[in-house]
Amino acid sequence: MNILVCIKQVPDIEKIKVDSAKKVMIMDGVPNIVNQYDTYALETAVRIKDADPSTKVVVVTMGPAQTKDALKHCLSVGADKAYMVCDDTLTDSDTLATSYVLSAAAKAIEEREGQPFDLIFCGKQAADGDTGHVGPQLAEYLNYPQITAAMEVTVEGGKIKANCQSDDGINVISAQLPVVVTMSQTPYEPRYASVKTKMAANRAEIPVLTAADLGLDAAKAGQGGSPTKVVKTYVPERKKGGVKIEEETAEESVAKLVALLSDAGVI
Repeated sequence: MNILVCIKQVPDIEKIKVDSAKKVMIMDGVPNIVNQYDTYALETAVRIKDADPSTKVVVVTMGPAQTKDALKHCLSVGADKAYMVCDDTLTDSDTLATSYVLSAAAKAIEEREGQPFDLIFCGKQAADGDTGHVGPQLAEYLNYPQITAAMEVTVEGGKIKANCQSDDGINVISAQLPVVVTMSQTPYEPRYASVKTKMAANRAEIPVLTAADLGLDAAKAGQGGSPTKVVKTYVPERKKGGVKIEEETAEESVAKLVALLSDAGVI
């Protein structure tokens, strides 16, 4: 079995601070890490490989040169190979453009590796955007079925079965391979790298794919291929605390509440 895992390098949101005076996020010195949901996707892929050693796990990301660090981390925790899509023309791609680029990258990597992918994993959403768009859009570009918000998966006989989060509880969904799966938080934690695997990952060669390598349509990638436009970025105002009414009796509390609402012009 051949598995592709799409990952993204994001700022460590726990290290981001806010300048209360300027009302902006302070990004200086904030380290970049592999998006948390993507670590669950990779761990799931590596667990499939643990059960079937003939499985090959490839990771891919799109981003600037420093995203190699994220790919090296993925190699240190079980991925077999990594590819990076890096091209200045892809800067400011929104989710639609990004999924288009990743679909082209998946096809190009299949050709280079000489085998099609049976499974493509993504994280459910990225910590910096929280849109949850890329996985489903990638499935649409590839014309593959999709399973979203999976917590656990099993693969057997050319089929995948997944336990997926929903507002009503857990849905069990199955599909024929190939399929795109987005992973939510799993019952198990992603594994840690050892000193040995870190050293091996640091020595690994990571091929870089450009827009020309992928044969991209320029109108579908980068800023020009991104219909999403960011109009404004700001830190929301912190809401003030409410009024707590604690009179001697329920009747007095109701009367006080009515008076407050009347004074505010609500009633």
